[in-house]
Formats: sequence, structure tokens, C-alpha cells
Amino acid sequence: MKYCPLCKSLLTNKMIEGIERLACSFETCTYVFYNNPTPVVAAIVEYDGKVVLARKKGWPESMFGVVAGFLEKGETPEQAVLREVEEEVGLKGEIAGFIGHYSFFMANQLILAFHVNAQGTITIGSELDAVKLVLPEEITPWPHGTGPAVKDWLDRRKARKRID
Repeated sequence: MKYCPLCKSLLTNKMIEGIERLACSFETCTYVFYNNPTPVVAAIVEYDGKVVLARKKGWPESMFGVVAGFLEKGETPEQAVLREVEEEVGLKGEIAGFIGHYSFFMANQLILAFHVNAQGTITIGSELDAVKLVLPEEITPWPHGTGPAVKDWLDRRKARKRID
């Protein structure tokens, strides 16, 4: 971003609240670009005892991840995650639990991860190239993005099995 969306003046770096931020250069304009993280929902979708993994369009053929997407205006995270599950893989979901929140600094996102039990028939949505079903024991969490949520979910699942 180069120009102020309010008055069209040039944005410059200024120290604001002890942090260097882009702000409007016009003396009386109050615009500051805070660049706050974007909220993202992620679903570890369990379907017939397996986890649904999805490959977004443009990803390498070997790369799969969990169902994820952005909140829309007026949505709660719970509504958003169920909408994403239906849009991306065509399944009706029920939230089984909140896994946690995760900072994904590389993409400036805050990920809100949920465990979702789903039913129906899988249909691949317009944002995906492929889906695959994987036994939870066969999943290796990745180090960034939604990977830490997958690791936490798998760890809790293993702990529950030891208790049972």
C-alpha cells in the first residue's frame, strides 16, 4: 500500500505507539495502517474414522492440508469453520471441540482450529484440486500454519486413547 485510502496522500513510516507503522503523511489525516493479523478458521475434519485432507489449487501434488479459510463479515468462527467444510468438501459438520489458536506469522494470520465430525458425500469444492482420507495415525504434522493444531489434536487423541 502506497497511498492513504482516506485522503490519497502518500503513506510514510512513522513511530506510533512505539512501533514503526505506515501512516498518512498529510498532517491532519489520522489514517494508520496497523496490518493486524487476519483471522482464519481451520477444521480437522473426521469422516468415517479418517481425516479429510485437502489440496488447494496451485499447490504441489504431494501437498495436502486441513480444510481452512477466512471468516466472512458477520460470521462467528464456529459458523465460518462449518461453512468452509461444506464449501470445500461438501460435508455437513458438527463441531466436536475447539483445538486452539495459533499465530502464523509468515502469513500474518491468527488460526482458530476446530475438530469437526462430518457426514455426507465428499464433493470437491472450487478452491480444491483433490482430497484424500487418511487414518489419524498416518498423519505427520507439518511445522507451520495449521500443522501445530494438527499436532495438538493428535497428541490429545493419543492421550484420550491411553485413558480409555
